[in-house]
Amino acid sequence: MGRFQAASSLLVLFAIVVNNGLSVPMESRESWDYVEVRDGAHMFWWLYYADSHSAHYQDLPLVMWLQGGPGGSGSGFGNFEEIGPLKRDLEPRKASWNVPFYIFSESYGGKMAAAISLELTKAIAQGTVKCNFAGVALGDSWISPLDSVMTWGPYLYTTSLLDDYGLADVNTAAEAVKQAVEEQQFSKATELWSVAETVVEQNTNGVNFYNILTQEPDEKSALSLLFAPPPALQAQRHIGRLHSRTLSELMNGPIRKKLGIIPQNVTWGGQAEEVFTNMAGDFMKPVVDIVDLLLNAGVNVTIYNGQLDLIVDTMGQEMWVKRLQWKGLPSFNQLRWTPLDDPASPGITGAFYKSYKNFAFYWILKAGHMVRLSMFSFTYKRTHIA
Repeated sequence: MGRFQAASSLLVLFAIVVNNGLSVPMESRESWDYVEVRDGAHMFWWLYYADSHSAHYQDLPLVMWLQGGPGGSGSGFGNFEEIGPLKRDLEPRKASWNVPFYIFSESYGGKMAAAISLELTKAIAQGTVKCNFAGVALGDSWISPLDSVMTWGPYLYTTSLLDDYGLADVNTAAEAVKQAVEEQQFSKATELWSVAETVVEQNTNGVNFYNILTQEPDEKSALSLLFAPPPALQAQRHIGRLHSRTLSELMNGPIRKKLGIIPQNVTWGGQAEEVFTNMAGDFMKPVVDIVDLLLNAGVNVTIYNGQLDLIVDTMGQEMWVKRLQWKGLPSFNQLRWTPLDDPASPGITGAFYKSYKNFAFYWILKAGHMVRLSMFSFTYKRTHIA
């Protein structure tokens, strides 16, 4: 395989300023490269500079985006489908960020974001890193996998997607996952998690784990994948959707040519299944304790979750939040949430939020697993930026 035997992608967005309604200039400054993280393993990063000509770089925000999966691509899906300055069709994205330096994440990326934030906080305290770190945002993040799995049944039942028989089947499958986690057999728990997903699909006629109001196409249904091995099944469900044909053509065509440093033996998206397989032992491990450490260290932690997300449903998120040891939790729990308008539909509620000291939780309505950037950035600016 040569020098680039293993590679993953990390998208870093530097100082993306408020959009003034004009098109983002195609000649905006960018940088990209590989960094060697260990022998034979290289991480790709992509840096977008702000298009502001008046502010000093130290006065501009810095955003680092960590994709989920595991095996999803921040430089591909996160960049062109979610938060980058250009959309998949290479047209400028209207929504942009105006926040201090944050680590933003989605799904499994939330586990990495929490761990990286903790290490960064330690390094800042020790004086080995100088950084104006403002906090971490965990979007539909896989912080406590078991809480998500255990609430699939009740969530689907209350939304009329399971009957009594289906609820019993899903709960039974979830209990098997719970037993494996409690016995710390995490690789087995990941396999049983996949089994539980199949049970959900069979009893809901193929509900979409990323948005319960939609249905999986036949080629991605449980029946069509019935005889697929677990890694292929998991990759198809959770990574395949991030690699649409048009996005793959963009990344392996014009973007590959533009970057000019991608090795011949590396194809965008080609390592996703292998990444997922190698993370099986970590996948079901919780990191609630790390979130607690961040909160107690004074780090700003923001959670946002889509109402229609199943894979990381809001019920499960609320369960692990209620078990936090953070000293501010009792006061947070006593708060009533505050409604926020949808920026696209003034007068229509788009979200609710609660915030106490350095912890905030956003309930994003009509959103699935991939919460709209415009919705979260709007609500965050409304509540955090004077």
